[in-house]
Amino acid sequence: MHQHTTNPLTAAAAHGPIALTRAVCDIESVSGNERELADAVEDLLTQATHLTVTRIGNNVIARTNLGRDRRVVIAGHLDTVPVASNLPSEQRTIDGRECIWGRGTVDMKAGVAVHLALALELDNPHHDITWCFYDNEEVDAHLNGLGVVHRTQPELLTGDFAILGEPSNAIIEGGCNGTLRAVITTKGIAAHSARSWMGDNAIHAAADILVRLSAYEPATITVDGLDYREGLNATGITGGIAGNVIPDLCEVMVNYRYAPSRSLDEAEAHVRSVFHGYEVRIVDKAPAARPGLDAPMAADFAKAVRCATGQQPAPKYGWTDVARFAELGIPAVNFGPGNPSLAHHDNEHCPTSDITAVYNSLKAWLSAPNS
Repeated sequence: MHQHTTNPLTAAAAHGPIALTRAVCDIESVSGNERELADAVEDLLTQATHLTVTRIGNNVIARTNLGRDRRVVIAGHLDTVPVASNLPSEQRTIDGRECIWGRGTVDMKAGVAVHLALALELDNPHHDITWCFYDNEEVDAHLNGLGVVHRTQPELLTGDFAILGEPSNAIIEGGCNGTLRAVITTKGIAAHSARSWMGDNAIHAAADILVRLSAYEPATITVDGLDYREGLNATGITGGIAGNVIPDLCEVMVNYRYAPSRSLDEAEAHVRSVFHGYEVRIVDKAPAARPGLDAPMAADFAKAVRCATGQQPAPKYGWTDVARFAELGIPAVNFGPGNPSLAHHDNEHCPTSDITAVYNSLKAWLSAPNS
């Protein structure tokens, strides 16, 4: 890759992670359009002589190779959901706090900026570090950049512990819920709407599906001391071909968010049982991950963050790539700036104090000789 223009990340990096957050956010990178940002990230990291940089598609992996006994993988995704008139970024005071406002500030470019700043700065960390910057996290799981790296050069993801920079209010969030999307189908008989008795309305037949969803009571399940809230919700409904035709097909999209006490197979079986009697087609699924805080490095990191913030670890409700690392046998946690409730929000904004806190906590732990 050849950088033909001035890299905006280079100038920003000299001013620390807050300035770098704005620079990263201002390179628009909606899923599938990460190339420009990946180019800038690769160019920035290749300036650091202590890093070995590998580019796979729009995924950039930078590693120290100092011969340390243990390796930490620190990862963040480059993509965002679509922009909603919230770029370029701005520095604003919101609810009395200095914030960076704009698309990606929470999910998760503030975390990426922290990682980039530390990747440049930590040339002699206590553990070897693999910094992963990857694409397509916000879309279907088979496109996910970490999956691409694992399928092509899996040795790049080996490690003893992983930290995902997903937004977590600058505290540790352990594990994550799994996610499953299914399409529930009803079928009918098409007819002219003027002679509706000649047909069978598939949309009307979907009413029972919605009744079941409305009556569904999601569970809260405790896993390794953290309470995970489940959810089963309709997220879309389609049916009908014209305003004067009785529809012969209706499809209801449902999303099941399930606790890490369940396997993928168990989650699928649960959804099929809720919609027993209907055609159920699973269209996307990703596993949950247990908190993993009993692993030695995870416990050590959690202790360090708790001492710095006074906050105990919390559960992660949304799906994150900690699940992908868990499948690889690598304990992983979420730790990043920003309120996850503001992820994908049009008013997305991240307190600068969160950015500083995550930067300081990670730097202290990665540099500490007893970490």
